[in-house]
Amino acid sequence: MRDLSGQNHYLSAVRATPFYEKQKAVDLVNTWHRWQGYTVPDVLDNVTVEYFAIRNSASVFDITPMSKYRIKGPDALAFMNRLLPRDMTKLRVGRVGYTVWCDDEGMVIDDGTVFRVAEDEYWLCAQERQLEVLKRNAIGFQIEYAEITDEVAALSFQGPVTCKILKNAGFAGIETMKMFDLRFFDFPDGEIMISRSGYTGDLGYEVWVQNDQAEAIWDTLFEAGKHYDIRAIGGDALEIARVEAGLIAAHVEFSPANETVRPGHAKSPYELGLGWLVKLDKGVVFNGRRALMKEKKNGSRHRFVKLDVEGNKTACNAYLFDKKHGKQIGHVSSTAWAPTAKKNIALGFVDMPHGEIGTEVWAEIYYMKELKWNTRWAKCTVMKDAAWNPPRKTLTPPADF
Repeated sequence: MRDLSGQNHYLSAVRATPFYEKQKAVDLVNTWHRWQGYTVPDVLDNVTVEYFAIRNSASVFDITPMSKYRIKGPDALAFMNRLLPRDMTKLRVGRVGYTVWCDDEGMVIDDGTVFRVAEDEYWLCAQERQLEVLKRNAIGFQIEYAEITDEVAALSFQGPVTCKILKNAGFAGIETMKMFDLRFFDFPDGEIMISRSGYTGDLGYEVWVQNDQAEAIWDTLFEAGKHYDIRAIGGDALEIARVEAGLIAAHVEFSPANETVRPGHAKSPYELGLGWLVKLDKGVVFNGRRALMKEKKNGSRHRFVKLDVEGNKTACNAYLFDKKHGKQIGHVSSTAWAPTAKKNIALGFVDMPHGEIGTEVWAEIYYMKELKWNTRWAKCTVMKDAAWNPPRKTLTPPADF
């Protein structure tokens, strides 16, 4: 067996997460990819079965490769409020907040979650590596910051029976946690952190542990969930759930502003449908504030849209038009057949002022059948809400199954 632990790093171009051996033990198809230097599965068994574990039972997905940072010190709150457009004074200890952060032009560098674990300590969880961003913005603040990506292993635990399984596992009071709460629990070899958060638009939790606790928490969850069809999943199933929930992804819905090559390819929070995160009047000059004030006054270039697509052909990479054979006004960024919502859906962007809720746009869809490319025009209706947004996502306490 090849050593993927990182100790003999010259033997492999990628590292293994602390959950690698557990995932490999249930892997049937050997389909993996590289995520921020780690090897992670696209699928372990069957995409459809794994997707329905998210929606009907309990799914376990390894999110260890996500970039994780600890920001600590007497100026931690002031620093976070300077860095982020959200009003961070509203984020209490024991809570998690979704956010974005921008460059000076008001364009989004990345999105992620902020965990306030103590009065003077935050964890920032991001898709991209952000150490350089923290370094540039920390000047003048009494804080310490460090990347803890390789120190903290994490699982996304999503599905309608996750709360029941966590109760079975002995995490007392887990059912009292509201959405975006975080709490520390006793566990062998030290505390672990559990947050009621996720990337599926469903009831779910994220479990954060030290590396030497990883296999123990995996075994604990699977033993407590053995009668509930708990299942390890890969990224392909998660992607379907993400699109069904109407959630954006870096390098898909937006190019990180500090990585774009051509001007105009980055997007602002307003253009990503995240204007609710921007608090222009919070009394702090945060990154991009001047540009976002100007955009708020003059209007945005693009509008993020969630689309119900006519027919059964997904609008993958399709351009969007104001009418059939009309003027091009936008493009599709993500697509999926939503199995639970029973809809052909897409996420994308249209030029302002197009794309108001309830209006129609047209997608020019190309698809291959028997080695021949075909084209089809499909009417798309702009939806107000995501295709999947169940009450159980926020219900406290969650119902037992």
